[in-house]
Amino acid sequence: MDRKQRINVKVCGLTGVEEAIECAALGANAIGCVFFPKSPRHLSEIQAKEISMALPSKVKTVGVFVNESFSNIMHKVEFCRLNAVQLHGRESPDLVSRLQKENLIVIKALFTEGKPTIEEAENYEASAFLVECGKGVLPGGNAIEWDWKKVKSFGCKYPLILAGGLAPENVFHAVSVSMPDAVDVSSGVESGPGQKDLGKVKSFLKAVSMYKIEKNFRKIF
Repeated sequence: MDRKQRINVKVCGLTGVEEAIECAALGANAIGCVFFPKSPRHLSEIQAKEISMALPSKVKTVGVFVNESFSNIMHKVEFCRLNAVQLHGRESPDLVSRLQKENLIVIKALFTEGKPTIEEAENYEASAFLVECGKGVLPGGNAIEWDWKKVKSFGCKYPLILAGGLAPENVFHAVSVSMPDAVDVSSGVESGPGQKDLGKVKSFLKAVSMYKIEKNFRKIF
């Protein structure tokens, strides 16, 4: 095992440049920008571009999309200088394959209690799968804790990003029972929608770093 490799952390739903820079400085591997108008963390293309350009090259900028077309996604990828895309709706396997050919990290969201299900993973040529329960009104974790150990076997077969209900107080337990390659956090480190509490971000990253089990974690970001 490469002992320098640890579980990757994506901090999602950033709306401000300074917060994104601070999260990267604290150790986040990726910063998520949400392009979904119904989300309270939705941001403009200009905001996303400013964030992307301000981050160090080792930190990936991930655009989060819900049921968008290939052309709309690629427009934002190019304008905002995104390194990765996260598809959080019912996107087709064909769309995932087309985006993979664009030299992008392509993450497909799957759900334990929604569609598409984790059993459908074999249909997608994704770089990694983000898995959460799928409850709630909006696409995303909706700050709902769930039985994270359900995806431990899934992560043995596929690159796994764990999401949904994660916070500084529970992330050590969550990764202990699921053994993911990466974790994704948003509302669990916020003082308000889109407003990250840097103290919580620091505590979250510290909790993740305490997980020392010997596993060959896949580098996703």
